[in-house]
Amino acid sequence: MPSEGEKEISPAYVASNSTWTTSSHSSGPDEKRRSALLPDCSKTEPLQSNRCASIESLDPSAPPAAIEEIQPIANDDDPVPEGGVTAWLQVLGSWVIAVNTWGIVNSYGVFQTYYERELLSSRSASDLSWVGSLQAALLMVIGAIAGPAYDAGYFREMLWAGLFLVLLGQFMTSLCTTYWQVLLAQGICIGIGCGLVFLPSAAILSQYFHKRRSFVLGIASTGSPIASAVFPILLGKLIPKIGFGWATRVLAFVMLALSVIPVLFMRLRRKPAPGQVRSLIDKSALRDVPFLLCMVGVFLAFLTIYVGFFYIQSYAIYFDIATVDFSPYLVTFLGVGSIVGRIIPNYLADKVGTLNVLLLSALISGVLCFAWIGIRSLGGLIAFGVLYGASSGAVVSVTPSATVSLTPNLAVVGTRMGMLFFSTGISVVVGPPIAGAIVGTNGAAGWVGAIAYSGAGLFLGGLVLLAARFVLFQQDRNWRA
Repeated sequence: MPSEGEKEISPAYVASNSTWTTSSHSSGPDEKRRSALLPDCSKTEPLQSNRCASIESLDPSAPPAAIEEIQPIANDDDPVPEGGVTAWLQVLGSWVIAVNTWGIVNSYGVFQTYYERELLSSRSASDLSWVGSLQAALLMVIGAIAGPAYDAGYFREMLWAGLFLVLLGQFMTSLCTTYWQVLLAQGICIGIGCGLVFLPSAAILSQYFHKRRSFVLGIASTGSPIASAVFPILLGKLIPKIGFGWATRVLAFVMLALSVIPVLFMRLRRKPAPGQVRSLIDKSALRDVPFLLCMVGVFLAFLTIYVGFFYIQSYAIYFDIATVDFSPYLVTFLGVGSIVGRIIPNYLADKVGTLNVLLLSALISGVLCFAWIGIRSLGGLIAFGVLYGASSGAVVSVTPSATVSLTPNLAVVGTRMGMLFFSTGISVVVGPPIAGAIVGTNGAAGWVGAIAYSGAGLFLGGLVLLAARFVLFQQDRNWRA
């Protein structure tokens, strides 16, 4: 039996159909009753069509009870509630998870600077980048498992396990004294925990919102930049006063208190039909050219998108642009810009299309990175941080919405997200260390090369996403997607 607040989807409801047209049946009393009960599928948009496709797959001679079985949700025109206390509590829970996952990942620049100067000063910048990269990569790669598990109804199990691992890793990081300990606790333990909870926390919002899906995803994702604005300042103030260990534990206790919210309130609204076998790969995606191009474009963009977050502090210190005490605030400026970049672009995405906003954000991010090469003043670096935070924040936050918009059958949306996140995770794990290797001991030339590499990945990713946009237009003659 589903728990309170959840509704079980019958096999008839989950059944998929690739034809979006309405079947014609003979007239009669039963057919008139059927017409009164069923929505007008001729006016249904592709992403709202799962219900209509399921209706059309029913035997016309089925008794009325079979029709009522496919209506576990009330509204004929839109089965999604689009609001209400329960729906907005899911957004709040997703916001907290963004704080505890991407918020920590995006704050790694503060840890990297401390490791370089104090705790692990004998290790190279490239070695230390592997910790943050592994953390971000596992967040993505674990999505290949978390996506199908979410589709199969294991949301609560992943929520508990993921939050436990994130908190365990954060507390263990406070006790670390060697590189391999940091790699295990901060890189692997936190990374796996983040991967188990982040994708499901984003996917669940599609059960509560449709028309404003991108917008609410944007609101939920603001947890990440807010955390990346607050956490660096918190750590920067606490480390000199109480030491690295207790400063990290204070952060862990804050995360523990916040974790109560998703544990108490987040619930699946609909459960899949029992007995369904979930695959790690949606085979239909392998024949979907726009989706495949989107995967390639996002892979290239995420290859270099975190170079700025990981290295802006070290860059400012190397060129004497900012003091060691002020440098953590540069990560904060990135976070402040990202807050704007996760709300406004996602609002626009619901109006003009998610893929359009995603490709434009990637192109702008690439151009900003090229502009970063010539910045040697504090004011210029702050301006870059705010602008790049906004554009890169849009790339990160719009990507899940774009994946949903390119998934005709929402029953496999978690699986497709997992496929995209897995490929993206590979790029995230190798991207920043490559930048660190380019910087190396090459002085100013190394910094120019690393930043140019960052801009190239984002700009090329934007061009591939533009190609996906053109292919999609050729298929449906519609620029909005």
